[in-house]
Amino acid sequence: MIPGFPDAQPVAGLIGGLMIGVAAAIMLLGLGRIAGVSGLAARAVGFTQGGAPRSVAIAFILGLPLGALVVALLSGGVPASYPAPALLIVAGLIVGYGTRLGSGCTSGHGVCGVSRLSRRSLTATALFMGSGFATVAILRLAGLL
Repeated sequence: MIPGFPDAQPVAGLIGGLMIGVAAAIMLLGLGRIAGVSGLAARAVGFTQGGAPRSVAIAFILGLPLGALVVALLSGGVPASYPAPALLIVAGLIVGYGTRLGSGCTSGHGVCGVSRLSRRSLTATALFMGSGFATVAILRLAGLL
């Protein structure tokens, strides 16, 4: 176990990271497009034109929850908590707004953009990571975490 991460599974994290990297490489090398989830989601529902073919975007987006379902079934279940639906809706709207404001999401900037040494993606990733660290620190100081 890693101190500070009582439930951490480094091997599982490494395997998951490798799988994300391979998926991003396949999208970039095979289609010439980055695997940015917010862009693929927008393409899948028809909000944007261009980019990856719509069928690829739909398959990619459907693969995310289906992959989680396969893991849950094979592992005998994954413990989960279910926040209030209203909170999920508000959180989704905030995340959606942020991805549009930042011209991409963590997968587009953090995985694909950083690996291509994009200055914009390096800046965006540093900003959202820093914001996350600051949020956790504030919530811990407030006794909410």
